[in-house]
Amino acid sequence: RLKDCLCMRDCYCTVNLDQEEVFRTKTLEKSLCPFYGEDFYCEIPRSFRHLSFYIFDRDVFRRDSSIGKVAVKKEDLQKYHGKDHWFPLQPVCADSEVQGKVHLELRLSEVITDSGGVCHKLVVHDQSKCQDLPIVNNQCDPYAAVSLLGPSRSEAKKTKVKRKNNNPQFDEVFFFEVTKPLSYTKRQFDVEEDDVDKLALKVDLWNASNLKFGDEFLGEVRVPLKVLGQSGVHDAWYFLQPRDNGNKSVKADELGSLRLNIIYTEDHVFPTEHYNPLRDLLLQSAHLEPVSASAAHILGEVCREKQEAAVPLVRLFLHYGKIVPFLSAIAHAEISRTQDPNTIFRGNSLTSKCIDETMKLAGMHYLRVTLKPIIDEICTDHKPCEIDPVKLKESENLDTNRENLRQYVDRIFNVITSSGVSCPTVMCDIFFSLRESAASRFQVDPDVRYTAVSSFIFLRFFAPAILSPNLFHLRPHHPDPYTSRTLTLVSKTIQTLGSLAKSKSVSEHYQQVFTVKNPDFLDLISSSARWDQKSIETPIMLKEGFMIKRAQGRNRFGLKNFKKRWFRLTNHEFTYHKTKGEGALCSIPIENILAVERLEEESFKMKNMFQVIQPERALYIQANNCVEARDWIDILTKVSQCNRKRLSTYHPSAFLNGHWLCCKLSADTAPGCTPCTGGLPANIQLDVDGDRETERIYSLYSTYMAKLVKMQEACGSKSVYDGPEQEEYSTFVIDDPQETYKTLRLVISAVQTLEQQHMQYKRDKFRKTKYGSQ
Repeated sequence: RLKDCLCMRDCYCTVNLDQEEVFRTKTLEKSLCPFYGEDFYCEIPRSFRHLSFYIFDRDVFRRDSSIGKVAVKKEDLQKYHGKDHWFPLQPVCADSEVQGKVHLELRLSEVITDSGGVCHKLVVHDQSKCQDLPIVNNQCDPYAAVSLLGPSRSEAKKTKVKRKNNNPQFDEVFFFEVTKPLSYTKRQFDVEEDDVDKLALKVDLWNASNLKFGDEFLGEVRVPLKVLGQSGVHDAWYFLQPRDNGNKSVKADELGSLRLNIIYTEDHVFPTEHYNPLRDLLLQSAHLEPVSASAAHILGEVCREKQEAAVPLVRLFLHYGKIVPFLSAIAHAEISRTQDPNTIFRGNSLTSKCIDETMKLAGMHYLRVTLKPIIDEICTDHKPCEIDPVKLKESENLDTNRENLRQYVDRIFNVITSSGVSCPTVMCDIFFSLRESAASRFQVDPDVRYTAVSSFIFLRFFAPAILSPNLFHLRPHHPDPYTSRTLTLVSKTIQTLGSLAKSKSVSEHYQQVFTVKNPDFLDLISSSARWDQKSIETPIMLKEGFMIKRAQGRNRFGLKNFKKRWFRLTNHEFTYHKTKGEGALCSIPIENILAVERLEEESFKMKNMFQVIQPERALYIQANNCVEARDWIDILTKVSQCNRKRLSTYHPSAFLNGHWLCCKLSADTAPGCTPCTGGLPANIQLDVDGDRETERIYSLYSTYMAKLVKMQEACGSKSVYDGPEQEEYSTFVIDDPQETYKTLRLVISAVQTLEQQHMQYKRDKFRKTKYGSQ
């Protein structure tokens, strides 16, 4: 809300660490009450003093002038954590915009004068170090002005300019006379207390400018000489401060106000061995029976919001490679408690929040390659898509708008249902588990295995990304209201189509699209690539068609010619047949596929060839065209990429006439000479600090310790064992009171131990911390 404006403003807002801009919103035009509605998240990479927000006005000449700012001290951020708050805007003044710190060394020394007397001089070893000075107009050429101030004196001296350096080291020494010469015979160093109290050292930092407006003020430090004490020595770091007249008094709300919701967390992380007991408890959660008695599930029960438990749990389990068994366990437990198949994962449970978070982390690349090109086009073209007659503009035509919307939905729905081979493996494994659990729980409903998967992939993954592309890093900013309305209509339609994708009630047009163009999308993304789950997984046909293969010549004198064969791929095996419908001539179990790569044309002077590499030999196949070859390579790579013995190198050419054509090695068992391509970027590598995530979980346990104790009481209560639960305990899911009690006892013990270690660390730090230290 902006005040005292005679005309509308074109405004944008920046987020700054001190004076360093780290994020900028889009510009909202012609408004005195702009609403940005943008979220910005970052890991703060350095120390800072203020989290600052600046409001800028852009005029017709595209020049930016500052309207006001909000600066919140680091130590005050916790006051506003997680709450909407209106902050009054403060004026932006060059004299108040400071950041950085300086190091000063002061010493009072006795100096013998030419006449033989003794005077006392202040020795200022000026700024042995300066750190984090701001960069102004893309340059920082600092120098320091050092002054000794008193009631009737002011002496100033300057350092040399340090060019292009915002962490300068001046290493210059200045002398200031403090007292008049005293008797040489006086041995005791003595300065009158009153004189020292009246003196102060002032250090101003400036940025040397070539502009006619003069040098820019960077900050100042004032140090009273009484800090020298009896030792006569002072050595300390100081934060730069604004000028005394830098912050002119401004009436509250004179410039306007800014509404912010700030969430700030700060974790103090110990070495890894401190977290072993709690981390081991958490990682055992996937294998504990029942899972409701596990440490991870208990965290979800006691947290006020499931989301705050889901974020660190997902990152921890992803880091240690245990996310799939954990999510499978909690999903199976939730499905077992569900009575109606139509309500599976409809609530904001720990399971749904954890899967949402996993998809957001694991599927970021998947979203980018699938949706980003079309989202960018929608945001750029601004085609009218409004189909509500009440909201229709006079210049718009309803039929034209409806056709524009249908085209966008067609393209997005097609690209989604054609993207199965790009779906990350970890997501496929999770969807496989959901499908199997749902099908086992509701055996009379054949569609439940698909609705369990589509409720996540469409309703909680693709549709939210279309609705708010900025939250999924598909766009830099929140879309404008006009585009946002188009994205809302597309998202709602995709939600509807996704929820009905395997249902007869979907419209004839989209039923044909789904059935003809990609009949296996939900099957493909919910097929597990893990070899050890084959025994419990129903075979699903993923792809089939005629191709030409080279005979493998298993017999010594067998012919190695080329024959046309019918190929079939399921999630269990890759087979080929003489004709469609006949028995398999050869079957390759998926776990025996070591790599799938293209074959160089020179091998057989044939195009569109690829090789399926097995332990004993490679199967050479020619597809009908380049698109089909790419499709087969993608899907074969997809289903085999979790195999334990996958190769890291391969031979890009064939083994012919007693040697490999590529590397000329004569042994047919020689290791590959070229790195495998690795297929699609289906797996994720997250930069996760497991200790930090465990510390975050410890903080949550500590925050909700009262609930942990209450849950422990519920387990020990006779009402939980023998009769109906007491009302005060009814909020907790407790399937096995005894097992849950054991876990709670271990969790509380581990949390209390960490709490004591934190307190001891704080006491030690407080005792050792010296004022003025870095």
